[in-house]
Amino acid sequence: MTETPHARAADPAELLYADTDLDPSRLPDVVADVLSGTDDGELYVQNAVSESFVFDDGRLKKAGYDHMRGFGLRGLAGEKTAFAHSNVLSEAAIRRAGETVGLAARGHDAIIAPSPRRTNRSLYGANSPIDATPFADKIGLLGRIDAAARARDPRVHQVSVSMMASHSAVEIVRADGFTARDIRPLVRMNIEIVVDANGRRERGYHGIGGRYDLEQLMDEASWQRGIDIALAQALVNLESVAAPAGEMNVVMGPGWCGVLLHEAVGHGLEGDFNRKGQSTFSGRIGERVAAKGVTIVDNGAMEARRGSLSIDDEGTPTEETVLIEDGVLVGYMQDRLNARLMDTAPTGNGRRESYAHAPMPRMTNTYMLGGEAAPEDIIKRAGDGIYAKSFGGGQVDITSGKFVFSLTEAYRIEGGKLGAPIKGATLIGNGPDVMKRVTAIGNDFALDEGVGICGKGGQSVPAGVGQPTLLAEGLTVGGTAA
Repeated sequence: MTETPHARAADPAELLYADTDLDPSRLPDVVADVLSGTDDGELYVQNAVSESFVFDDGRLKKAGYDHMRGFGLRGLAGEKTAFAHSNVLSEAAIRRAGETVGLAARGHDAIIAPSPRRTNRSLYGANSPIDATPFADKIGLLGRIDAAARARDPRVHQVSVSMMASHSAVEIVRADGFTARDIRPLVRMNIEIVVDANGRRERGYHGIGGRYDLEQLMDEASWQRGIDIALAQALVNLESVAAPAGEMNVVMGPGWCGVLLHEAVGHGLEGDFNRKGQSTFSGRIGERVAAKGVTIVDNGAMEARRGSLSIDDEGTPTEETVLIEDGVLVGYMQDRLNARLMDTAPTGNGRRESYAHAPMPRMTNTYMLGGEAAPEDIIKRAGDGIYAKSFGGGQVDITSGKFVFSLTEAYRIEGGKLGAPIKGATLIGNGPDVMKRVTAIGNDFALDEGVGICGKGGQSVPAGVGQPTLLAEGLTVGGTAA
């Protein structure tokens, strides 16, 4: 493959400051001036391009290309935060933003926070997944996937394939002269198949993504596998029966089922909710909050994963942060603001959707570590209940931990064996309570395939989840059976 000059160079300074009057070497002095009197803060400069395609009903339905460039300026004084942003990259615009941000420092005796530690680590390549592959090749790939899926089974009624790629360059500049740059690729492909038989229609889905080039998605073995998984799920749901309801044992499969952990437990372990006393985990460091054997970590330092970052959006290197160890709460995910106010260290979890958003503590790749039980033994141990293979949407209350999650693929467990597929099942419960009900942890730990999107405070960021097969006893299942 021949790289374009843009893809080959991938120079952060060129991506960020080309065609502007900004001199990057002057920025530390400018930031020092406009953030004078604050405890902490940064200038966050970003240049990002994104491309998306939707191929539906046998033709290209949508193609989009977006470009954004701008800065966000944040100043922190005690618990006060001032933030301003602009899509005009100029020293004059930064200084005007500084007039607003500087209001936070009025009458405040600054206690200067230390800079993040430096790192030369890079967890992903710098080339643009958008520029490296010709436009026609991308459209041709979507057409081949559509045709292959339709030819796979006569019951296939509709196929929808979407592909997205983005390339973002960022620079963080602090008042003390600290600077850090990162170039972040991100790709994702979704395959959805609707099948029709005997007047009944069901759907199946598979997605894959991460911080790498499009070639990994375009590999035939990869997208053929995606068709197989989506079609198999749709055909299983075609044979599904009404879900039972009541209190029962629930086995949750490996990988994507970790999304329940992410929503029902993970958000409650973010620093801001705990500093403000809004989480069910607030003030409980050192207490048992889950069953023995349950260890949950957040790890933003995994190579090429969707939720990974070489540095977070405040310049702090990401790391593996143990949150719950053998059932005991040992830590929270922290950005710089909440870490300072809670007298602890940042963990590399300061994240923002774009330059137009202030950072907050957010998850990266959050998962439960594996245990020793074989998955088939866990199903036997469940006796009667349900096996949840894949989750769909859900709702969670951070303060209480209460959640409702729908299942997109699930089965009855009868006499310790998998039974008929079921439709319309929901899990209802309380995240911390579920963690205490875990009685078996599988040896088949897996991460999701790179499609997670996490929402918080009006911002969305890519995130990863994972877990082994789990047995949780006595959960409430909402069903559709009469």
